[in-house]
Amino acid sequence: MEEFISIPNIITIGVILAGLWIFFLIIPVNLWITAIFSGVRINLIDMVFMRFRKVPPGLIVRSLILAYKAGLKDITTELLETHYLAQGNLEKVIKALIVADKANLNLNFQQATAIDLAGRDVLQAVHVSVTPYIIIVPSITAVSVDGIQLIAEARVTVRTNLQQLVGGAGEETIQARVGQGIISRIGATKSYLEVLEKPEEISKTVLANGLDAGTAFEILSIDIADINIGHNIGAKLQIDQAQADLNVAKAKAEERRAMAVAAEQEMLAKVQEARALVVQAEAEIPLAMSGAFRKGQYYKR
Repeated sequence: MEEFISIPNIITIGVILAGLWIFFLIIPVNLWITAIFSGVRINLIDMVFMRFRKVPPGLIVRSLILAYKAGLKDITTELLETHYLAQGNLEKVIKALIVADKANLNLNFQQATAIDLAGRDVLQAVHVSVTPYIIIVPSITAVSVDGIQLIAEARVTVRTNLQQLVGGAGEETIQARVGQGIISRIGATKSYLEVLEKPEEISKTVLANGLDAGTAFEILSIDIADINIGHNIGAKLQIDQAQADLNVAKAKAEERRAMAVAAEQEMLAKVQEARALVVQAEAEIPLAMSGAFRKGQYYKR
């Protein structure tokens, strides 16, 4: 017993245990066995080299097993490693492919990875493609031909267009286009009563304009949730115009009054000048008479 627990034997046992620990750390035998029993064929040597390539073998094996069990046979370890090294989210890609396959959506591994690397949530995109999503358009203010302001609220039901998800415009573009379409349609309506009576006509007209072109969504419907009457813009404009005309008339009247006052002042100045001349002439009469008397020049009656 003492010979068995001697220091050399302890060292030997420690070296063996350390070797086994390093062996199982570098060579993921448990993952390899799990893959084999799950029906996934993967090379043990490839799993060893994954660690040197800084790829977690556990993630690759779990993704392969999940894809295999879901019936996705074309996915290989090379594809999974490439996407992981490109900073992609493998779990979401695999789950998105499974959902798309079960929903009979046209989505392959290359498209899913492209969507994921483009910064989009590929799993959420597939969910929205399966279950339509409602985009709430903020309150839109428009004015009909008769000058009545209308405030409309719209709900746009969309689903993801997976083929245009990469590079396609987002929700903000849908909101802007729908808002522009509603403003244009209300602005072409002769009376606000027509809008209140048939709001579905707005939806049909706007929907027929193909507002989802170049976006990541396909518009299924546009619903006018509510329409409220705002200000009477036409009457306000008429009042403002009348006030402006009144101000112009007042300005012209003031101009004419000022011209009349100036003419009157000018006339008074001329009268004063004439009076001054008369006074001056009257003052000269005595001088002329006295001069005539001195010279003996006077008339006898």
